[in-house]
Amino acid sequence: MSLSQSARWGIMLLLLAAVVGFVLALYAWLTPLTGVTGTIGALGVAVANVVLAVLAFLLRASSNRGSRIFWAIIILLVLFGIGFAALLLHQWIITAAMVVGLAGLIAMLSSPVNHAKLARA
Repeated sequence: MSLSQSARWGIMLLLLAAVVGFVLALYAWLTPLTGVTGTIGALGVAVANVVLAVLAFLLRASSNRGSRIFWAIIILLVLFGIGFAALLLHQWIITAAMVVGLAGLIAMLSSPVNHAKLARA
């Protein structure tokens, strides 16, 4: 399936948000004096960001409308969950990264699916 320019930017923003969130959560989990060193919350946010990256690739690979909507809803829930957990952990930059990821999800979903190519498949 050929992706439009906005879909490419959307997937890149979503993956960038997941990578930034993972790195910052891992940093907060490993570094002393961050306030959340060694906590299950910081580790959970790091793992959830890996799940977010996998879900972004699943959304990119989905071809029909139903699966795109399903993966978009799951990604939206994961974005809000990570953002809320990061707020509770006082990790504001991770929350900002999830807002960037939300912008990427919106950009990815606003691009049309190439229906002519799908009809031949």
